Amino acid sequence: MNLSAPLTIALSKGRIIQQALPLLAHAGIAPLEDLGTSRKLILETTNPLVKFVIIRASDVPTYVQYGAADLGVSGKDVLLEHGGEGLYEPLDLGIARCRLMVAGLPDARVPASRRLRIATKYVRTAERHFAAKGQQVEIIKLYGSMELAPLVGLADLIVDLVETGNTLKANGLVPLEQIVEISSRLVVNKASWKMKHEDLTTLLGLLREAVADRCLGQ
Repeated sequence: MNLSAPLTIALSKGRIIQQALPLLAHAGIAPLEDLGTSRKLILETTNPLVKFVIIRASDVPTYVQYGAADLGVSGKDVLLEHGGEGLYEPLDLGIARCRLMVAGLPDARVPASRRLRIATKYVRTAERHFAAKGQQVEIIKLYGSMELAPLVGLADLIVDLVETGNTLKANGLVPLEQIVEISSRLVVNKASWKMKHEDLTTLLGLLREAVADRCLGQ
């Protein structure tokens, strides 16, 4: 892919980058270093005008929003929490699929004297979900080991990502309600979309081809 201006792509390590790299390779973009061993946060690629910035998944929308990256790959769960300000979301890449679920103990009972307690790191999404149902809840923000909260009485339910359900099952929890299907999306800075429109449109077209090919191969 020939570019007329430099592009910076924000990516996060883990399942998202592992599944995003084959799609980017279709556009002739691949890291010059092994991501498994490199400790660099800015990586050159096979296209001299493209570089990767490697950041936390929760920070990808912020880097793109403020123009520190022209575009990035972010899970829909992160985008729902971020709110999507300053971003275009032109393509569902169909990778890193899972579900955002409400889960809890199968025989949970909530005392009538208090609100339902929900443990989650997806505070905004959980608040919107229960508000839409007319339920008043108390949100307890946690950053990990969500399944522990109902087991020790910290919360009645959790809102968390579920891929296979094995972790829930291993801890005696069950999925109770699906909030939304999650996959990773391409997000683009609005100013970059205007200033580098031709380059980004070309890249977007190549990624659409790669997504279509991936779907046909499944």
